Order: sequence, then C-alpha cells, then structure tokens
Amino acid sequence: MACPFFVPSRRLENAGWIRPPRLPLGDPFAGACHAQPADIVEPPEAQQRELCNCGYARTRCDRFPGGSAPDAVRFSVTDDAPARLLVVYVVEKDHAPVAHGTLEYSISDASLDGPHLSDVLLRQARAFLDSYLHRRSRSASV
Repeated sequence: MACPFFVPSRRLENAGWIRPPRLPLGDPFAGACHAQPADIVEPPEAQQRELCNCGYARTRCDRFPGGSAPDAVRFSVTDDAPARLLVVYVVEKDHAPVAHGTLEYSISDASLDGPHLSDVLLRQARAFLDSYLHRRSRSASV
C-alpha cells in the first residue's frame, strides 16, 4: 500500500534492497510528498523507500497528517484483456477500506476512466499501471 499523499514521478533503482519487496505500485518510485499541500517536498530516498512506497507511515513520518487521513492505497488488476485493463483501488485507514472503486485503462490510447479521483490517486494508478505493463511485456517476451 502506497502512502496516500505520495506522488510518484520516476522509478527508483532496486539497488536499495538486497531483494526488492513486493511493492504496492509494482516498482519502487521516487516522488513528492503532498501530505502538506502548502509545503510539497521530495523526501530523502531512504524515506521514500520505507514510508512513501509502503504506506502506513502515520506514526513514523513527521509529515503525515493526523485525524481521519487515510493510511494507504492499494491497486490490483482484476481483468487483463487485450484492449483494456480493469484496476481496483482501495483506500485504507487502520487496515480497513474507507473508499474503493474500479478504473478502466484503455491499452490503445492510454486513457484511464473511472470515478473522479484526486490527482495523487490518479498519478499512483498510472505508476501502478506502468509497472504492471512493464512486467507484462517482459513476461510476454520470455
């Protein structure tokens, strides 16, 4: 589950891990923290690896907002068809869903349709899809 305030912008190399963990966005990403919209920053790489990419950082990240803020977001492909992918997202707080929905990704034009989502969630979904499609193309060529 990625942090719900993390906006991925580029892949991180897997060199930070001896054995890369299974990550919520598929691959490790670098990006910016939007937990405090008036103060958007790119945290140190170690923090991005341990907190931003993995979520549930409420008690470990000094930028994480208190209150009813969600803890994490997870994505999963539920249907992989030649022309489109269906992706389910779940926003969690305290390990329980607080919001969810389905997105449809068109392979031909890279469009992403679904309910109105925040820019952060849309960018996370696109990072997840980029990782998924990258893995899918690698496995198809083997």
